Amino acid sequence: MKKWIFPMLILLTLILAACSSNAETGSEDETDDTITYESETGPVEVPANPERVVVLSSYAGDLIKLGVNVVGVDSWSAMNPNFEEHLEQAEVVSNQDLEKIIELEPDLIIGLNNIENADKLKEIAPTVLFTYGKNDYLEQHIEIGKVVNKEEEAREWAEDFKERAAALGEDIKAKIGEDSTVTVIENFEKQFYLFGDNWGRGTEILYQAMDLKMPEAVAEVAMEPGYFAISQEVLGDYVGDYVILSLTNDQDTSFLEADWYNNIDAVEKGNVFQADAKAFYFNDALSLEYQLDFFEEKFLGTE
Repeated sequence: MKKWIFPMLILLTLILAACSSNAETGSEDETDDTITYESETGPVEVPANPERVVVLSSYAGDLIKLGVNVVGVDSWSAMNPNFEEHLEQAEVVSNQDLEKIIELEPDLIIGLNNIENADKLKEIAPTVLFTYGKNDYLEQHIEIGKVVNKEEEAREWAEDFKERAAALGEDIKAKIGEDSTVTVIENFEKQFYLFGDNWGRGTEILYQAMDLKMPEAVAEVAMEPGYFAISQEVLGDYVGDYVILSLTNDQDTSFLEADWYNNIDAVEKGNVFQADAKAFYFNDALSLEYQLDFFEEKFLGTE
């Protein structure tokens, strides 16, 4: 009896150890499938490696920069020429298109917290919503990185971008002068919109990262709300030494040929840099890279 009892005990011990190991491995695998993101409204369990993301906001460029597959995107992002090749297979959706979103089988939804149907979206897939402007333009990219489990990659990019933008700002100020002012405007119908320092259109780079100056007249009306609408007749009162004209070509652009516009000092001096508004709307990582290259080319004459 004793001759077989001892080997059996050893075998039983090995079996129990193997079962325990398998159980632990299974638990780890299950944990590795998801992570918990601490959102504004509380913890959200999201996939550790999302493969089908629907974006109902202005963060598509952040996801593209991080190499995340986007299967559904908002209409504004879909119009961005810089996103076009990355979103060829993505469907244009809104928060109202619940059935269409279901058909896309997303494993993650990202949007803004003021959208309708948020509760219904959460039933389709884990949903993370952000308040626009709550995080600054670099922190927002890092937060997106956290959601898709790529925080380190996002943080490294943000730190590098901040350094590159600051260095370019020094070069630009050395050329145009420390006290030169820059106005960012966008045309819409018969009006112009002035922008503060955190409403896309390159404003975060110009005024925050590069520390270029904004005309006082613009700061007085646009800094707090983020943007401010003016009539064509008073545009000259807000134009600084340089102008970034975020041009909307599908709106009326006849002002470009008008005498009142061409008599503005910055226009006469050739200090107006025209940008495609559709490529300039956002402040996501991909758009920021494009804007930084644009400013280098326009201010310093490099390509």
